[in-house]
Amino acid sequence: MSFSTTPKIPAFRIHKPSGQAYVYLGGQRRYLGRHERPEAQQAYHRVIAEWAAHGGQPPVPPDQLTVKELLARFWVHAERYYRKADGTVTSELDSFRYALRPLRDLYADTRAAEFGPRALLAVRQRMIELGWCRTNVNRSVGRIRTLFRWATEQEYVPGGIYHALQAVAGLKRGRCAAREPDPVKPVARESIAAVAPFVSRPVWALIQLQLLTAARAGELVGLRPGDIDRSGKVWTATPAAHKTAHHGHARLIHFGPRAQAVLEPFLLRPDDAPLFSPQEAEAARRRALFEQRVTPLSCGNRAGLNKKARPRRMPGEVYAVNAYRRAIARGCDLAFPPPEPLARREDETHAQWRERLDAKQRRQLAAWQKAHRWHPHQLRHNAATELRKEFGIETARIILGHRSPAMTEVYAELDQAKALDAMQRVG
Repeated sequence: MSFSTTPKIPAFRIHKPSGQAYVYLGGQRRYLGRHERPEAQQAYHRVIAEWAAHGGQPPVPPDQLTVKELLARFWVHAERYYRKADGTVTSELDSFRYALRPLRDLYADTRAAEFGPRALLAVRQRMIELGWCRTNVNRSVGRIRTLFRWATEQEYVPGGIYHALQAVAGLKRGRCAAREPDPVKPVARESIAAVAPFVSRPVWALIQLQLLTAARAGELVGLRPGDIDRSGKVWTATPAAHKTAHHGHARLIHFGPRAQAVLEPFLLRPDDAPLFSPQEAEAARRRALFEQRVTPLSCGNRAGLNKKARPRRMPGEVYAVNAYRRAIARGCDLAFPPPEPLARREDETHAQWRERLDAKQRRQLAAWQKAHRWHPHQLRHNAATELRKEFGIETARIILGHRSPAMTEVYAELDQAKALDAMQRVG
């Protein structure tokens, strides 16, 4: 996928009545001097270089730029910068959208040059009031600092603002009103097996592969047959796009015999075709519905004619990580339906169901779903814990693709059974 890094370069123009050279930027003419003089060409190239460095936008005096205008200019930069090698947008863009929303809500019309530590503290307090956890608040405040660092680099704000914002320290555990994040734990094997009947074949294959390879969801959803080296007893794959690719780190995923058995049914396709496709899953779902049909074909709806002409959302060619996560959440909801009267009735639409529940019931439903849902990242914790228990932390570090054992400690739960056995012997 290709994308343009800069807009079309404005042309060098001549104002014939006066003989002046000019360039058209931001709806205004910028005159450069007599067109026949070398200074005009030099001024043109300088103006265009500054314009390109600002993301194709004309410079604005720092005392005139508001926070909402600064956000608009930063977003033009972010949409070009936060992309993978193939041109697809990274998840960091959504993280910035989430982090900058409280800033926009509180200080949209404030001049960017007047934004300081007290304003950043007010934005942080707003995040706490919204119920964000402490670590998420700290990361979001860091992204606001990134915004002003970029603005300083582009000379949109005075340099002292970014340095002043660095004085705002991060929230400390036990010393702030923000709630602590829930620790990510491995999923119980029973909970994983329970969703198998309620997810599609590609989604179940991805679940199994995460358990067997300890790979991230984003490293598996885009795999193609051509990405997998099948020359050895243990197959390997080097994904082009992964979490640390922008740091220049390589990532190698290993597929043992059990993982190979999961992959084999999906390999009979062109080398550049995705292994796991939502379009294939939807086609299989429709075939299953057709096979279960009891109404004669001469009666009722004809096959394929009761589809929406313009559906709001179409299945993609490749699973996005969020789509994979939503598929698991739906599987959990079907495997663990909430008790009456929280459950959705057969004759209710989703909107009618939500409207029927009062505020207390919605909270109870949310608590039930939180207790019975799990997400793909927990599967990586499952695999890391098993690897550490069986082979030690160094082997787990290599397979998980971590640079440091300290990061592996976050994923691999300690084997408390060994500690209890040791204390029973010596204690």
